[in-house]
Amino acid sequence: MSTNRATAGGYETDHELERGTRIGSLLMAFAGVAFVGYGIVFLARTFFGTGFELGVATLNGVTPADLDAIDPAIMHYINHLHVATAAFIIATGIAITALAWYGVRSGQLWAWATAIAAAVIGLAIALPMHYADLFAHDWVTHLGPIYLATIVFVIGAALAYRGIQSAPQTAETGENVEA
Repeated sequence: MSTNRATAGGYETDHELERGTRIGSLLMAFAGVAFVGYGIVFLARTFFGTGFELGVATLNGVTPADLDAIDPAIMHYINHLHVATAAFIIATGIAITALAWYGVRSGQLWAWATAIAAAVIGLAIALPMHYADLFAHDWVTHLGPIYLATIVFVIGAALAYRGIQSAPQTAETGENVEA
């Protein structure tokens, strides 16, 4: 049985709100999987690609071979940083996916807030450095995938939040209850 809720624009049913939570959590989880995929590509390029990130062909004209010729430790260090960065991108993507799929989908506000915090902190720390223009890179291939996944994540988070906030809550725990 579906009940109607008054809104500024008319009426919404509980079913529509639950659908928003389901679709929103699915989009959030999909974005988490996209973050994992980006991290895997990042990792693969370290060992099987150019040695630099997506969208970075050279460091202002200097190739990985040039750096290796100067001092092999330079490329080993860059690879070390790329592996560590890829690991954290992948780990964050897994956490966001699990939080969205299991917690947000079941209406848990804490899971939604934790997924948001993980994504926002990661992006807020990583993205500003890209605008310092310290080396040449192709903006579309370097940042495009992350921005696309972030847009999907934000849309999903908004849909899920709307559904979570509209669901009936227990007085004791503040957790959503199923009707």
